[in-house]
Amino acid sequence: MPPRATPTVRQERLGIELRKMRDCAGRTTTQAAALFGLDRTKITQIEKGYYPVTPDRIRALAAEYEEGDVEYIDALARMAGERHKGWWEEYRGSVPTGFLDTSELEYFARGMMTYQICHPPGAMQTEEYSRAIFQDAYPPLRPRLLESRVESRLRRSEILMEQGSHPYTAVVHEAALRMRFGGAEVARKQLERVLEFAELPHVTIHVVTFEADGFKGAGQAIVHARGPVPRLDTVQLDAVGGPVFLHERNQVQNYRQIIDRMIERSLDPKRSCDLINRIKKGI
Repeated sequence: MPPRATPTVRQERLGIELRKMRDCAGRTTTQAAALFGLDRTKITQIEKGYYPVTPDRIRALAAEYEEGDVEYIDALARMAGERHKGWWEEYRGSVPTGFLDTSELEYFARGMMTYQICHPPGAMQTEEYSRAIFQDAYPPLRPRLLESRVESRLRRSEILMEQGSHPYTAVVHEAALRMRFGGAEVARKQLERVLEFAELPHVTIHVVTFEADGFKGAGQAIVHARGPVPRLDTVQLDAVGGPVFLHERNQVQNYRQIIDRMIERSLDPKRSCDLINRIKKGI
């Protein structure tokens, strides 16, 4: 099977986990390759996500590395068995790769928590609000590329929010609710949309008010995506060059704690919705 030209973040993650297992077991790439009669460079490429690996090989490697976490091994085997293309692949070439990786992360997450200071979560944004944000991109986007980004964001919303069932918690700063991207009417409809999503059984919204005792972290958007087992949780951070994905356990725990601390400083869901209603009426 030929190597992948560009592995997705999820494919890279599978390789990263295999490398972690090998390192913990004190095995070299040469020893791992000998198990299957492969060249050691092939193992290196597998661990970078460039070559697919079968579920059977995952289990064989786990046994060789004496990995005893059965649920973890089963989760990796399921990842290795994924062969279908997700809906986001329709937009490859017309939206940034980071957008596709974000959609993939959301699709496979067993639950999500997000902390937003400047905008409502992307998956909660209306068409007009999203378009207003993308129109401010620099350098300016050509119309076709702009519309592709808007369309893909609406697909994310439909799949994650309207069709979703896994828990989704959004911690949103009051500043994000008061900024009027696209003008007053667009901002008002955006707040109405957030309130509609707040009524869904799997969605919880907390608002951090201006009166809260500051905010934790550097101020960038944070997403914590729950994996099938805690060892496969992921944190995504917004950055100028595109999203950054973190997998190391200490980093994931630290950012999850930032979100938890901001929930402690936020309004409860009912009072949060009451505030959103008041802001909407004041626009």
